[in-house]
Amino acid sequence: MTTNLLWKPTEETRQKSNMQAFSSRIANKYSLKNDLYQTIQKWSIENTALFWEEIWNFCNIKSSSSFEKVVDDPKKMPGAKWFKGAKLNFAENLLQRRDNKRAIIFRGEDSVKQELTYSELYEKVKSLAASFKKMGLKKGDRVAAFMPNMPETIIAMLAASSIGAIWSSTSPDFGIKGVLDRFSQIKPKFIIAADGYFYKGKAFDSLEKLKGILKSLPSVQNVILVDYTSNVNTDGIDNAILFEDLIKPTEEELVFEQLDFDHPLYIMYSSGTTGLPKSIVHSAGGTLIQHLKELKLHSNINSDQTVFYFTTCGWMMWNWFISSLALGATLVLYDGNPFYPAPDALLKMADKLNIDFFGTSAKYIASLEAAGVKPKEISDFKNLKVIASTGSPLSDESFEYVYRDWKKDVQLSSIAGGTDIISCFVLGSPTLPVYKGEIQCKGLGMDIDCFDDEGNTVIDDQGELVCKTAFPSMPIYFWNDEDGKKYHDAYFDVFPGVWHHGDYIDITKNGGIIMLGRSDATLNPQGVRIGTAEIYRVVENIQEVEDSVVVGHKVDGDEQVVLFVKLKEGITLDENLIKTIASSIRKNCSPRHVPSVCKQVKDIPYTINGKKVEVAVKKIIHGMEVKNKDALANAECLDEFVGILDL
Repeated sequence: MTTNLLWKPTEETRQKSNMQAFSSRIANKYSLKNDLYQTIQKWSIENTALFWEEIWNFCNIKSSSSFEKVVDDPKKMPGAKWFKGAKLNFAENLLQRRDNKRAIIFRGEDSVKQELTYSELYEKVKSLAASFKKMGLKKGDRVAAFMPNMPETIIAMLAASSIGAIWSSTSPDFGIKGVLDRFSQIKPKFIIAADGYFYKGKAFDSLEKLKGILKSLPSVQNVILVDYTSNVNTDGIDNAILFEDLIKPTEEELVFEQLDFDHPLYIMYSSGTTGLPKSIVHSAGGTLIQHLKELKLHSNINSDQTVFYFTTCGWMMWNWFISSLALGATLVLYDGNPFYPAPDALLKMADKLNIDFFGTSAKYIASLEAAGVKPKEISDFKNLKVIASTGSPLSDESFEYVYRDWKKDVQLSSIAGGTDIISCFVLGSPTLPVYKGEIQCKGLGMDIDCFDDEGNTVIDDQGELVCKTAFPSMPIYFWNDEDGKKYHDAYFDVFPGVWHHGDYIDITKNGGIIMLGRSDATLNPQGVRIGTAEIYRVVENIQEVEDSVVVGHKVDGDEQVVLFVKLKEGITLDENLIKTIASSIRKNCSPRHVPSVCKQVKDIPYTINGKKVEVAVKKIIHGMEVKNKDALANAECLDEFVGILDL
């Protein structure tokens, strides 16, 4: 008899975890029947105010004044008000440690190495904040970053947030239009940019692109340039000043502006592949308390750990990951190609730096396996406790690969949530087992459910991911959305008063969650809804297939399933391979899942953040325009899909 159980914590691991410490505390204090995760999670959503107050205390959130009330109405969505009366500063919470422990380790491929202690980080933030104030930066002003994932980006974010300015960032691999689609909406006062970035051992210039951006951003009063690729110069850039000139030692004290819990901290953006990106505003307090809950409890991060997440500054995982500074952990930043100079580059780095928490994307794990990399042959990764994966559903094969070829004794934490909530709805717990293909659990305090089209709860069946109770990291508003219509329409027009996230899921009998793909990409042949991830799990396990994208094509009032495959080098799609693919899908899914059309393409479109872009392909095959192609990593591949079904 086979089992899908891949890992479970030892009793010692479970008892030593932060999650267990919190669970035991809650069970004892509130006389619960036990301290099992499911019991604590149920209590957390039935006692919203008590739960978030306990998180506030357990995570030692630093504030200058206490709150009068945790939440005014937890069933008010949108519009619930959190921790009224509390005054705090996000940067102050991340800079509580000021000693000689390493705060940041930075690797720019094999070209740049840098380290900062917590003391050095604090001093640089202090100097930059003083300079920002002299340059006229005030509470509520926007600071935009066109930056790689490097220490200067974190320093600038902390300096801006110490003043109460609002931070927004993209990565330098975005095109000019993609950057302007974002920053032109928020009218930044300052922009900070590096002179370039490294990718596959080459230095790429960012200054010409920056000049193009600035031509259409008249709100920018100061441009701060960071010397990263030794190509920095201010020629042709008005009001430019070097970052180094702004962080010279100062005697001025670092004053952390004490702000309301719901003071805006970050402006994030939806992927924007189907229209202008939504500008989503997140609060300082909501971001902080949610991140600390997820990092300290669900991810079990402590001050003695070294934490890594492979991310760019244009992805919310950057914002999530750097909140680990509040826990006193050491952050490892990496900029560049994760497969340079070889596919095992990040693994060797993880071994050398004794990384405890390794965060990445599902695509990276699948690519490692496809490249034939067996991490266990590099090291036993004795320090590695958690491998986290997000960006897209993690396939069954990737679950098996991690435990077979990487490390048996590790918590594989598949997580999902997103930019919209700057955090997770579903994620891992160090106290729970890992089952193949499943995210371990609903987040504490997250009133998650699975709804059918009529808004009824479905158990062990497919449906929409919804959240029925407010939580602190909900957006406070959208930028340029005075009446709140865009915000309401984004999440609350499907099920009134209930957050509709747009993910198709299945909550299993284990209490785990299977992600089935985006709702707007869900297939609907003969009126039966099918999640795209079900098909990917089968197709991408077929030896000849390197990658794939599946979409619905409307024909004569019905929808046919259309599968596009990228095959391994030298292989051509023929009738025999089509039959093999169809047979595998029929056997492992159902006859309804079998594609009506199967076509070979040269490449599959992805966003810069590594998410497969089904909706763009669906638009193209229906003769519609795809807007904001600058959000894609490989937009040129979309041309092949134009008229492809006519051939």
